[in-house]
Amino acid sequence: MALIIAGERSGVGKTTVTLTLLASLRRRDRLVQSFKVGPDYIDPMFHRHVTGLPCRNLDPVLTSEAYVQQCFARHSQLSEYALIEGVMGLFDGIGHGEWGMGHGQEKQKTDFASTAHITRLLDLPVVLVIDCSRLSGSVAAIAHGYRSFDPRIKIAGVILNRVGSDRHLSLLKDSLEPLQLPILGVLRRQDNITIPDRHLGLVPTAELPELNALINRLADLGDTCFNWQHLLPLLKSEPLPQPHHPPCPPLSSVRIAIARDRAFNFYYQDNLDLLQHLGAELVFWSPLEDADIPKNVQGMYFGGGFPEVFAQQLAENTSVRDAVKTAILKGMPTVAECGGLMYLCEQIIDFEGKSWPMAGVLPTSAVMGGRLTLGYRRAVALQDNLLVKANTTVYGHEFHRSHLTLTPTQPLFETSRYDCEENMGCEGWGLPANVHASYVHLHWGESREIPQQFIKECLKVASSGTWI
Repeated sequence: MALIIAGERSGVGKTTVTLTLLASLRRRDRLVQSFKVGPDYIDPMFHRHVTGLPCRNLDPVLTSEAYVQQCFARHSQLSEYALIEGVMGLFDGIGHGEWGMGHGQEKQKTDFASTAHITRLLDLPVVLVIDCSRLSGSVAAIAHGYRSFDPRIKIAGVILNRVGSDRHLSLLKDSLEPLQLPILGVLRRQDNITIPDRHLGLVPTAELPELNALINRLADLGDTCFNWQHLLPLLKSEPLPQPHHPPCPPLSSVRIAIARDRAFNFYYQDNLDLLQHLGAELVFWSPLEDADIPKNVQGMYFGGGFPEVFAQQLAENTSVRDAVKTAILKGMPTVAECGGLMYLCEQIIDFEGKSWPMAGVLPTSAVMGGRLTLGYRRAVALQDNLLVKANTTVYGHEFHRSHLTLTPTQPLFETSRYDCEENMGCEGWGLPANVHASYVHLHWGESREIPQQFIKECLKVASSGTWI
C-alpha cells in the first residue's frame, strides 16, 4: 500500500502537503520512499532533501506503463512508507482530454500520464488536496465530483489547504459531512512557509540556505495538522510483485564525469543508476567551483539546470571551459541536455541581454527569452549518433526559456508533439560526432540501449589509452 497526493488543479499546494507529510514522517525516524508523477526534476530534489532517498519519477510517456509499475514495486518495498506526489490536477494528462496515444496504442481520448492514470496502474488510494482559500460550501461539490468522476479511483479522503479561520473550517466540515468523506488533514493559511520560485518553477534546493529551517517548520505543522491515525495505514508500504525486467549486465568499467552543482542538477536518478549498473564509476564535479575536469575520465554528462542564472560564474571559470572544449575536441563522448547544451554553446545571453562566454564547442548561442517551450516530444533520430541509431524513436520532454541563434546543419532529431503529432521541427547537435547535445530530456529506463551505447563509446576512449 502507498498513498498518492493529488490536487483538484495545479497550484493547490500538493508539494507543500507532500513535503509536510515527508518532513513529519522523517522527524518520527520513519524511512519513506517518495515518487513524483511526471517529468519534473525540482520537486524530487525537495523530496530527496527531506527523506535522504532519491525520489523516483513515474512517467509512462518517458518510459512505459510496465516500467512505472516495475519502478514503484522495486523501490517502494525497500522502505517502511511510500508516498507519491501527483502532477497538475488529478485527471490532467497529455492533451488535457484531447486526442492522445500511448506507446503502441490506438488514438483515443485519454488522461494518459495523469495522476489518475498512475493511480489506476498501481491500484492505490488518493488523497485529494483542495485549495479552500476562496470557497466554503462549494467544497462538497468539488469533492463529490472528483470522487464520482471515475469509479475506478478510490478517494481515501481530502486535505483542506489554506483554511482561513475556525469559522471557515466549520463551514467546510458542515458541507463535507453528508459525503462521509474523511478529512485527513487541515492546513491553515501560512505566511511563514513559502518556497521561492522563478522562470522554470521552484528554486532548487541547493540555492536555498534557509531550507532546513523551512523543513523544520513543515515538520512542526505536520505533527498537528494531519489525521495520522488514518494516514499511517494508508502510507504503509507492502511487498509487491515486480514485473519482470531483464537485468543490465555490466559492460566494463569506465569513469564518467557528471556535472552536478547549482548550475547543473537536472538528472533522473534512474539514468545514473543504469550507468552504474553497466559498470560506470560516476565522478561528480562542479563546472562552477572546480579548476579542472576530473582526471582519468572517459565520458562527460552535463544535465539540465540553470546555467543562465550562474552564467557569469561559469564564464569566469575559464580553465574549466577550456578543459571541457579540449576534452570534447579530443574525442571525449559527451551528453549534454538542455542546460548542458547551453553550456557547450559559444555564449549564453541572459534575460538582461548580457553575453557570457561558454565552452564554445557548438557554433551557436543560447538566448534567454520570455517564451516557454514546454511539452512531451516524440523524437526520431535522423542519423546515427552518440546515443541512438538512425530512425530510432525516443520519447522525451522539453522545458526551457532559451533558444539558439543558429540551428544545426545536421540535427539529431526530427521532433513532434507527443499528444497530437504536430511537427516541432528538427533539433539537437551531433557534431562533433562524440557529442549528443539536445534540448530534449530523456529518461533511459525503458531505453537501456541508450546508456549501453554511451558506455560503449566511453570504452573506446579507455581502450585507446586516451585518459583525459
